[in-house]
Amino acid sequence: MLTNGGEVNAMLADIPSTMAAIEILAPGGPEVLRLTQRPSPKPGPGEVLIRVIAAGVNRPDVMQRQGHYPPPPGAPDIPGLEVAGLVVGVGESVSSIRPGDRVCALVAGGGYAEYCVAPARQCLPIPRGLDFIEAAGIPEAFFTVWSNVFDRGRLAAGESLLVHGGSSGIGTTAIQLAHARGARVLATAGSPEKCKACERLGAERAINYRCEDFVEVVRELTGGRGVSVILDMVGGDYFARNLEALAVEGRLIQIAFLKGPRAEINLALLMQRRLTLSGSTLRPRSVEEKGAIAQAVHKEIWPLIEAGRVRPVIQATFPLAAAAEAHRLMETGSHIGKIILEVSSSRT
Repeated sequence: MLTNGGEVNAMLADIPSTMAAIEILAPGGPEVLRLTQRPSPKPGPGEVLIRVIAAGVNRPDVMQRQGHYPPPPGAPDIPGLEVAGLVVGVGESVSSIRPGDRVCALVAGGGYAEYCVAPARQCLPIPRGLDFIEAAGIPEAFFTVWSNVFDRGRLAAGESLLVHGGSSGIGTTAIQLAHARGARVLATAGSPEKCKACERLGAERAINYRCEDFVEVVRELTGGRGVSVILDMVGGDYFARNLEALAVEGRLIQIAFLKGPRAEINLALLMQRRLTLSGSTLRPRSVEEKGAIAQAVHKEIWPLIEAGRVRPVIQATFPLAAAAEAHRLMETGSHIGKIILEVSSSRT
């Protein structure tokens, strides 16, 4: 156990004083992402320092780059909310993680860099059978899906789930987890290829929203009852249609609003069907809350991953210096699954 300050300093002696990182020059398009040198961070009490092998690219990173989603107080301005790598140092009061451990971690920022500090509570061992690239695609999506679909949404075996954006990183995760846990899954996606991908992952039926009305299809497939839970990241005019697609006692879980944050609500429908509306964001939540989510994910989901029943879907990888290209791909919406930055070699 390394908790003494002198021992911690000795462990960190081999860490270079500066590191490669991606910074945002100013709010704007992908071109504002620039590879630069930044001081290497050091772990504080309850934290670990990770040599980042791979980092996930997520929609909040794009929003931060555009100037719409600033990091919470105390978080680095370097983008990146999930990493996988090797622990190279631990701060005081950390006893469960040691240097050399292979971990993936949810962070509030700083992932697009060679070294990243993470709260120990938000770190998990990389599941058996996964490499660093795959592991980097786990924390943001799996933490989000667990806390929203299964915790807040209370989805149970035998119930039904509609996943909007089924081909996204969140969507591919939600489909697999709900299917593996015994729920009936429907999804929406924007092309025949994406719909087929959703069905391969466990969706009973994928609805092409460009040429089909998801409300009508849901009613047809459920005998007019509707679905138990909807996971939505679209917002805008989807809100009212989501209420129409929910069953009695249904739950609508809002995690983003790509089509806008404002919508009208039919209160009569809400009351008559006894619907529950919920929403959340993950990044601003406390270390204690994220740590509790991490423990639940480790207990409930790690066995599914290690048994091969669930796996992060990786669309493409880019070197750290090509972060702008990764963001361009994200903004096209053409990807299926996760986009990952390869930051450094896994060789020690």
